Parts: sequence; C-alpha cells; structure tokens
Amino acid sequence: MQNSADRQEYPAHWEADVVLRDGGTARVRPITVDDAERLVSFYEQVSDESKYYRFFAPYPRLSAKDVHRFTHHDFVDRVGLAATVGGEFIATVRYDRIGPDGTPASAPADEAEVAFLVQDAHQGRGVASALLEHIGAVARERGIRRFAAEVLPANTKMIKVFTDAGYTQKRSFEDGVVRLEFDLEPTDRSLAVQYAREQRAEARSVRRLLLPGSVAVIGAGRSPGGVGRSVLRNIKDAGYTGRLYAVNRAYPDEQKEIDGVAAHRSVRDIDDHVDVAVVAVPAAHVPEAVAECGAHGVQGLVVVSAGYAESGPDGRERQRELVRQARAYGMRIIGPNAFGVINTSPEVRLNASLAPEMPRPGRIGLFAQSGAIGVALLSRLHRRGGGVTGVTGVSTFVSSGNRADVSGNDVLQYWYDDPDTDVALMYLESIGNPRKFTRLARRTAAAKPLVVVQGARHRGAAPQGHAVRATRLPHATVSALLRQAGVIRVDTITELVDAGLLLARQPLPRGPRVAILGNSESLGLLTYDACLAEGLRPQPPVDLTTGASPEDFGAALARALADDSCDAVVVTAIPAIGETSAEDAVLAEALQAAAGEAPSKPVLVVHVELGGLAEALSAAASTAPQAGTKVAGAVAEHGPVAQPGTDGVPSAPAPAAPGGTHARGLIPAYPAAERAVRALGEAVRYAQWRREVAEPGKVPEYEDIDEKKAAGLIGGLLERGQGLTLGTEETCELLGAYGVGVHRAVPAATPDEAVAAARTIGYPVALKATAPHLRHRADLGGVRLDLADEEQLRRAYAELTDLFGTPEELRPVVQGMAPRGVDTVVRAVIDPAAGAVLSFGLAGAASQLLGDMAHRLIPVTDREATSLIRSIRTAPLLFGWRGSAPVDTAALEQLLLRVSRLVDDHPEVVAVTLEPVVVAPGGLSVLGASVRLAPPPARDDLGPRTLPAY
Repeated sequence: MQNSADRQEYPAHWEADVVLRDGGTARVRPITVDDAERLVSFYEQVSDESKYYRFFAPYPRLSAKDVHRFTHHDFVDRVGLAATVGGEFIATVRYDRIGPDGTPASAPADEAEVAFLVQDAHQGRGVASALLEHIGAVARERGIRRFAAEVLPANTKMIKVFTDAGYTQKRSFEDGVVRLEFDLEPTDRSLAVQYAREQRAEARSVRRLLLPGSVAVIGAGRSPGGVGRSVLRNIKDAGYTGRLYAVNRAYPDEQKEIDGVAAHRSVRDIDDHVDVAVVAVPAAHVPEAVAECGAHGVQGLVVVSAGYAESGPDGRERQRELVRQARAYGMRIIGPNAFGVINTSPEVRLNASLAPEMPRPGRIGLFAQSGAIGVALLSRLHRRGGGVTGVTGVSTFVSSGNRADVSGNDVLQYWYDDPDTDVALMYLESIGNPRKFTRLARRTAAAKPLVVVQGARHRGAAPQGHAVRATRLPHATVSALLRQAGVIRVDTITELVDAGLLLARQPLPRGPRVAILGNSESLGLLTYDACLAEGLRPQPPVDLTTGASPEDFGAALARALADDSCDAVVVTAIPAIGETSAEDAVLAEALQAAAGEAPSKPVLVVHVELGGLAEALSAAASTAPQAGTKVAGAVAEHGPVAQPGTDGVPSAPAPAAPGGTHARGLIPAYPAAERAVRALGEAVRYAQWRREVAEPGKVPEYEDIDEKKAAGLIGGLLERGQGLTLGTEETCELLGAYGVGVHRAVPAATPDEAVAAARTIGYPVALKATAPHLRHRADLGGVRLDLADEEQLRRAYAELTDLFGTPEELRPVVQGMAPRGVDTVVRAVIDPAAGAVLSFGLAGAASQLLGDMAHRLIPVTDREATSLIRSIRTAPLLFGWRGSAPVDTAALEQLLLRVSRLVDDHPEVVAVTLEPVVVAPGGLSVLGASVRLAPPPARDDLGPRTLPAY
C-alpha cells in the first residue's frame, strides 16, 4: 500500500454531474477527509437490510475507525466516490487494490476489490450503474485492469448491476458468497450498455421538461405585460392540461389568483408537487428562486431570464453558479436566456414560451439555440403548412438560449425514440460536444431525418453565451463529418424548412432519377438545369402546354409515378390568365389524387406566386384520406422506434428501406425550382446514406499489427515530455508496428555522404531538400529525381546548394526511387472538439490550393475507406483518367485502415501525416511521414457518462 507521502493530489477531474435513470441528476466526486459527517448521516439513512448486504453481517453504525478508513484515501490504491444530491451522499463506491492472494497489495497490482452502498430511497434510479462506470474509469487511469466483488446471493439488485455492465466477466460461488470478476477494458457490449443507459436517462430528463404534470411561472407580474406574465398567459391560452401556478413575491397576501391562475408568493407555498418551473425574474433573484424550487422538489427549470454569459465575464460566472446550484438539487435547466419550450401533444398542450400563438400540431421536432430564429422557423412552418395538421406541424419545440445545461444532444436523445416526432430540424450556433453529437446524429438519422443549419460558422463567431471548445478544423471539414453521420446539412433556415417539409410529407426517393412535367417549357428547363446542378438525373421535361387542364396534370403525374425509370416527380405550374382560386383547388385535388395512387415516390410542385396553388394543395391535403396516418404508438414514418431488448439495452431502430411504404402527406409547394430541387437533392443523398448505413462495414483486424510494441514505444517517448514530434527512426518504428512501411531517407550533410547513402540504397535515387519551405516542392526544384549515378547525384547536390543555400539550411536527404504513380497525402488528427479524423487527398495543389480533401471519423470501416478515396473531386486520376493506368486503390484502402487503427488504438497519437504516398498500378510507397504524440485526455467520449462541465 502507498503511505501518506505517496498520496496523490485531489483529482478534481474525477468530479462529474450525471443524469440518472429517472432523468434527475447527481454529482459524483471523490470522498475526502472532510466528508466524515456526511458519511455518518448517509449511513444512518440506509436500511438494516442494505447494511447487511454490504458488510455480510448486522452493522448498525460505523465506528470511528470505519469512518476514518472510508474517508481517507490515497486516490491510487484506495479510492472512494460518492454520489450526492443537495450536497448530501445518496450512494458510495470504493475500491481497494489487492494482490494475487486477495489481500491488500504491497506492490503495484492490476486487480481491485469494489463495493457499493446505495441509500434505499434512491435505489432503482441507476445510481450504482453510474458509479460503476466512474469508478471503472478511475481504476483504469490508476493501472487497474480488473475488478472483483463479493456479493450475497440474495442481493440480486447488486448482482444485476455487475452482470448488466457488459464487461467480460467470470462468476463463482464459494462459502455462501457469489464472487464476480470482470475486466475493465471497454468492450462493444459494455459501450452499448453505457450508451443505452445514457440515452434513456437523458431522454427522460428532457421528457420531464416537455411533459410536466404541473408548471409554476416564477416572476409572473401583477400587471399585464412583462416576460413572466406573457409566459403565464401563453401557457393558459394554449389550453395546458396540467396544473398551473403563478408565483411572485410581490403578490399581496390576499391575492389568490391572477388571470384565473392560482397565485402564490413562493413555490414553497404550493401544496402540490411542481414538475417544472419557468423562471422569469431578474438574474440577481434567480438563485433564491432556484433554491426554493430545489427545496420543493421541482424536477426542472426553464430559465428565460437574461443577464448571464451573453452579457460578459460576470454573467458567465453567474451562469456557472446557476448550473452548479440547479444540478446540486438534481434539476436540469433549459436556458438561461431561453425563449422557452412547446409541446403540441393534445395530452399536454404546453406553450411555456414567449411565442404568443401555439404552433399547429404535427410531427416535426424543432430545436433552436436562438429565440429569434426559433420564432422565424415557427412562423415559416405555420405559413407553409396552410391549414393542414398532422405531419405538417410541430411536435415539440425547444429554444435553449445559452444552453448552459440541456443542449441539442439531450433533445436528440429524446427525439430518437419519440413516437410523435418523425423529422428533426435544428438551428445550431455552436456544438458543445461535437464527438457526442456526431454519435447521436448517426443513430438518430438511421431512424428519422435530421436536418441541421449552422449559424456562426466562422471561427470566433460563436455567441458569447456559448462556452465551446475551439476546433482546428475548417467549417467545410466539420460539415463533411456531419454528413458522414447522416446529418442533412443546409446553409439557411429557408433550406431547413424546405427540406424539413419534404421529408415530413413525402416518402424518401429510391434514387436520383427525376421526372419533370408542367405547363411551362421555360420553368421545366430551369428545373432540369437545377437537377443537373444538384447531381440528380433528370428526364427531359414533359411540356403539357399552357392549355393543360387539371385532368391533364393528374394523368401526366399518374403516368410519371407509374414509370419504373423515375424515382421522384417535380410538377411545374404557372396559372392561366384569369385563373381563379376555385380552379387552383381543382388542380390541387387532381395532383393530390394522382399522387395518392402511388405513395412510394415523392412529388414536389414548383409554382409561381401569381396563383393560390400552394394554399389549394394545403386544403386538398386536409380533406384527402391519408394512407398510413400516424397514431400514438404507431410505427414511425421513417422507421420503427427503438424497443427494449431482452437485456435491457434498446435495440437500434431498424432503418426503413428508403422509398418503401410511407404515409403520403401534403405535396410540398416551392416558389422557385432551385429551392424544390435542392430539397429533393438532400432527400436523395439522405436516402442513399440510409441504404449504406444498413450495411455499415467493419473495422478489419490485422494479424501483423503489434499493438503492445507500439504502446511501449509511445509510453517511453512520452516520458521525455508533454508532447513531441518523432524523429525519422522513431516514426518508422511506430508506423512499422502497424504494417506501414516508410521508404528509407538517409540524411546527407555533404556530397560525400550523399554518395555513400546512394551506394547503400542503390541507384537510381532521389535527392530532396527537407527544409519546411521546400519539403515536397518539386515545382520549386527542391526535389531531384531519377539520379542514375554518382556524377548526376553530385551535380544535383551542387545545384541545390547554389540555388537555395547551405546544406544546414536545406537538410538534404537521399532516398530510393519509388515506382511511378499518383502522389497522395494521408493525414490523421485528433481535434479537441471533433475527435479523431482521417483525411485523404492528392498531394500538391489539389489539396493545398483547392482544398480537395475528404474526411471520415476514426475508426474508419472498410466501406468508409473505399468511399473516402472516391469522395475527392480529383478521384478520376486514381482510376485511369484519360487512358492512364489505374492505380492500386486496394493497397491505398489498407493504408488508410491501418492509420485509422493506429490513432484509434493509441489516443496519444494526435497527428499523423504521410506525404507523399505514391500509389502505383501495383502497390504504393510512403516517401515521407511525421507523427506527433501528446498525453491522452483524462476522459473522452468512451469514458463514463457525464454532463458537460459548467
């Protein structure tokens, strides 16, 4: 055991806030010597049965020796963690490092004994599972690889905590005690369990905010007007089905109600339970309101009050304290500076927002970090939907303001298996945890479309109220990574609504083939050109002439939908001179009827503003029978919702086949061909992604990879410092452990050394200047190739030094010639925000000047490696462009996969660059390589569940 002199400093990075199974929060932190009274109080509240299960004997109270032992830890061999709510312990866990014989270890060992104790009132909330994740991460950090636990057979709850964790384990029974041993190395199963628990807990925490049984508005003024009074009126006018209360300390004692709502001076004066409190008081009075809510057992807060991080450094500190205070009571926060939340479900009818009008019920989920943008989106959805309910309107709306706590990630967790939401639209100005967002987006997009528009896309432009980690990746790269995760990325809120309405109302297209028909040849040609610009495959437009009747439109649409050679139909229409609204209605009904006969293909209408066709289509859809109309609990429009598996882990929703059976909704109408086709193009690309994600590929295993050798080399190198760029020999050795060979380059400080190197390597050779400004710059003369003998080599050496400077400045090397091919570049980098990213492109101007690089998140599967190579615009150069010989792309794919494995296996490898990689018709040659190492982060997205720090 370590003595007190070896005790580590308090590990503050082990502190974390977690969401529990019921949606409440708790704080996990190390137990210290100052926690003696808390520990005693906690133990007194635990039942005798739970104490017996913990100590295997009656143990009514802790002795002074026990308290000392359980509060004094060295944070290495002995560690204790507590889960707290309101500053008080609700559960504890500890481990003690043990030797092979099961006694306390006198020397470093990789096994520890672990034990839990959970207060009876908090059992069933998933506290022990959360603590197991965190104590496991702590143990791995301290070199412990295996846990052992002894449990009484009757303690079935604790046995289930261990067996459900997903770790590799073995179980034995001896002397009336069940002994469990399990490895702490994360497995696919343990990660699946962790993510499933995370999803259930975070979804439940958002559900508690969106489906409250009772709401209190704190700060509802006595006089009409003001933020609090407006929110109270909006909730009441929307027909909220729960209990509603108005709270304001300024109410006189005799005031019992306001606007027909029960009035109270404090939340504590309300006799009933309050689920959600809307806080609309000045920032200076918010802490008092939060304290009263916490004491009264309020589950969540919507803070519309301003004056926080958006106002500067002082406000940011107020925001941190707000989150700290709310989480201490187990509450989650939407806001501060939030616009509010809306739930249109008939069972709830909640409009706890500043929107004066309740949006039309529907199946579109809407998240906006900006209140102003949220209002604009609600308005546009209402205007574009006409009088139609159902798929057209909004299911839930969340405006997060500064998103100090509840973020878009949490709302995604809720929408993932929400049966009332078929399409998710998000306006984001920042992404607090992009690694988690891409993970959640990929899972959500496999079940239902997710459309995202990003504001503040340029560096340094994030709103002041949003605390986000800086990314080194350009916006185009981040967008590419989001698209890889299945996100439908658009650039404006107009495109967000355009795409969202199409995806909510129409089936996904089976492919890119588009039929175009209408009564305007010019409008048809514009649509044709727009399709080509979007990468679609349009058929020649069918001109019905300006004299076409509604019956002609209907018949033409029916023929197009019946044609197996098209996957979608765009109808273009201009009104005839003197056309009336009644004639628009007839045309709309004809189109809707024809579309209803073939519900498996999407139909879009391009109209001009002169007529009322858009409104008529809305009216036609509202009266037409809707095949497959949704009902609560029905199969989701774009795939079934997740159902619990037999092991308690939700099965991933099976993606519906794009273009399969689908409820036909309102035909969306667009005022411009470009807008309609752009939305259709996004739907086509999303459908293709859905088909591909059904067969995601795999990360291959390689027998020749020496992971242990690489780990030993990395560990030894990092002992030298916090971060370093490896030398040539070290780079070659590390890459070689993963089967990546680098062409040997021999430094040549003099002409004689160059000649000696060439003799060793064998002619022909290349002479290269490796100075940063000349590296890989054959166009500047810094590289001389195909030097066949000593005379040519000496002449090239003299030319380089005459042109560019001394050998010390040029740093020349001699390298053997590689087979001719296409020069490419492979890079991998760990971005602090986006995570590990693999990039590929052609070397030189293509990637440097034109930015023609493709990107994938690590780990990369075999299918992703194949698509990565084909994603760059200059990819034809690899496949025999203009009669050139195709290169060995199979070898290139293997190189990409090996680099991906290296970075994924060793998070200390923060950057790899291979340039140039010459890909020949047979094989490839890595002619230049660099690797940078840095200590890995203490926690990452594979670590235990935790809420973002405040």
